[in-house]
Amino acid sequence: MKGDHRMRVPKTLAALALVALAVTGCDYIVPPIDNSTPGPVLSGQGWGAIVTGVSVVSGALHVDLSLRNDTGDWSAMNVAASSAKVTDGSGKTSDCATAFVGTSVFAGDSGWFLPPGFIMKGYTGGTVQAPVTQLNYVECAGVAKSAGEKLEVKYSYITGPFNYYIPSTKTAATLTLSLDKVVADTKYPIAAEAATLKIVKSDAQIPAINKCTVQLTGVKRTDTGFEFTWVSNNSSASPAYVHIGQPPVIGADGILYGFYRSPHLTDPPITPAGQTATWTTTVAAPKDGKGFYILAPVETKQNKYFVDFVVDITDK
Repeated sequence: MKGDHRMRVPKTLAALALVALAVTGCDYIVPPIDNSTPGPVLSGQGWGAIVTGVSVVSGALHVDLSLRNDTGDWSAMNVAASSAKVTDGSGKTSDCATAFVGTSVFAGDSGWFLPPGFIMKGYTGGTVQAPVTQLNYVECAGVAKSAGEKLEVKYSYITGPFNYYIPSTKTAATLTLSLDKVVADTKYPIAAEAATLKIVKSDAQIPAINKCTVQLTGVKRTDTGFEFTWVSNNSSASPAYVHIGQPPVIGADGILYGFYRSPHLTDPPITPAGQTATWTTTVAAPKDGKGFYILAPVETKQNKYFVDFVVDITDK
């Protein structure tokens, strides 16, 4: 898991922030950081994967993979570039220098989380200026395709709500896959029903920070993807911000669309006390794609603490 630079912020800093807000006359409430944040819920199974294709490309063994979240919780996973190796039927092992295996491009903290029971085959990579669809695969230069080969990929993953102030605990694990077992008819994006996952309807009132709720009120298909309209409702006696970032989508093609950016970096409008605020987010996705779900990180309980929700827009 590359570049996890989140750090714990002292309570004194949070207190100074509250004092500064009081001096400026702003009533926006920032709850103190809860250092007793519950730990992630794990099933003990980690991540699973299936081989969806095996070929030889420019003299390299090329293995296409789809990744399945079997942790029992929301989870993000990634591998190092030199974390894979293949062993042939005679026991000879070769290193694989190229390994794109993960849930998204990581950007200093965590990357996109995938819901439990969901399966994916790729994500939006590249750069913000030039995004590309990055499929999950491993390539092993100089290795021929033969019967009895096994692929081993070492990876790490994190689970649970994203708390900007407290680094997520990484768990190391290994995928071991037979290259003789190729699955060509995988159904995306839900591989199995997860007891811990609740998928909400597109018009659901989602609980958020400071006694607010967030609701998806509009879904517009565009030539480049989706435009979503969101409304926050503030039932508290003080103004509040509700961050949800730029939520990605995943659909029947198994690609997680949306370049990763930490959800706390966006700038939603302030929601006045007892009132509502409206804003839009966009995500690039194929205009003819089907079966989409929004994966929405919603600021909940405290500042920069995000709980993820699956919003069903499969009929849009």
